[in-house]
Amino acid sequence: MQRYFVSERERRGEVVTISGADAHHIARVMRMKPGDAIACVFPDGRTAVCSIEQIASEHVRARIVQWKEEGRELPVRIYIAQGLPKGEKWEFVIQKGTELGAAGFLPFFAARSVVKWDMKKAEKKVERWKKIAKEAAEQAERTSLPEVRAPLSLDALLAFGETVDQRLFAYEEEGRGGRHGSLPALLAGLKPGGTLLAVFGPEGGFSPEEAKRLRQGGFLPCSLGPRILRTETAPLYLLAAASYEWELRAPDWEAAQQ
Repeated sequence: MQRYFVSERERRGEVVTISGADAHHIARVMRMKPGDAIACVFPDGRTAVCSIEQIASEHVRARIVQWKEEGRELPVRIYIAQGLPKGEKWEFVIQKGTELGAAGFLPFFAARSVVKWDMKKAEKKVERWKKIAKEAAEQAERTSLPEVRAPLSLDALLAFGETVDQRLFAYEEEGRGGRHGSLPALLAGLKPGGTLLAVFGPEGGFSPEEAKRLRQGGFLPCSLGPRILRTETAPLYLLAAASYEWELRAPDWEAAQQ
């Protein structure tokens, strides 16, 4: 069933009116007809099965026929921050990271970032990133859209770190030194509903000054195993590890909340 994220303002009682790109997708791409069913996801995470009643030139009107309870989100909110890599790599991280359950994406200007940020194209770039996240969230049948921000300074990133429960940065020196215990311990110590900010370097890794400032800001240096991962691989490794810890290894995590 095709899934669309809708706002509360698009709902009037049991009727949902979809416009813009999603209406075009329903009518022109999916070629749906009245009577076809779609899933509408609201900002509070609730999902409704809707039956299409009308397909007009500017909008699609559907009626809610059933509410569904879905447990598609990680029980912990993980924000991915990354030293701005080349465009295609960052878009790959957003797409695949959304599929793996990330709560948000925060690029930042790192000392060793190769890419040059064009402020004239900034708004369009961020809108493209949000579109990639939205499409990936629909494909993965998620019940929330990840937050996607414009690039931050390191200072702003450190300030954001003050708002979460746990924070780490992936540091290859930990792996080279054989110190692999920090990440498993941190994931195991998170509580359901907790928040984690995970920071990754760009193609060239962190500068010594950045590593120092992250440590001073309370970020725990963590190994991602004995192998050195590419910048676009590392965040996905962490999200997969979190999914294993919270959704596969401990499927009865809900009982832990009792």
